[in-house]
Amino acid sequence: MSYEHLKHATEMDPATLENLMKEYGQEVWNFAYLITKNRTMADDITQDVFLQAYRHAASFRGEASVKTWLMRITRNRSYNYRKSAFFRKVLLLDLVPPNGHQRSAEQTFIEQETANHVWRQVLRLPRKYREVVVLHANRQLSHQEIASVLGIPEGTVKSRLSGARKRMAALLEEELRYEIV
Repeated sequence: MSYEHLKHATEMDPATLENLMKEYGQEVWNFAYLITKNRTMADDITQDVFLQAYRHAASFRGEASVKTWLMRITRNRSYNYRKSAFFRKVLLLDLVPPNGHQRSAEQTFIEQETANHVWRQVLRLPRKYREVVVLHANRQLSHQEIASVLGIPEGTVKSRLSGARKRMAALLEEELRYEIV
């Protein structure tokens, strides 16, 4: 769907918002989750992103795609969330098991094994590498779009992607050695 009309809009109509949410909602949520590593926060951030886009449609200048604009809002909202006291409190509460019960070893093992192997390794990468990998491999943004979302030069995007590939290869090789032993 084309959102060309947003370039000149002073406000967004509800139908456009609904279309944006249908088309990009899952991608926004996934990106927020990969930054925060928390499903509840990703839900909240996703709502905030679309609310921000709706309220500030006039800030869309059309210099990048709508997808890039939404990913940039998502990144900014996610990092703001992480910095907040609320984020720290939620993380601490997640670490304390309810009613003093520990999760069983079987539960923990099953949860870990159901996660996608490669994406687990991506989550181990430092944030600067994780961001470019997610935006490039998972969101299929171009180097130019990634540079726009992250507010960095395109050459830095290429450099970070190269560094991320090297780190991923090392992580996967390390895991393979562990499995052989």
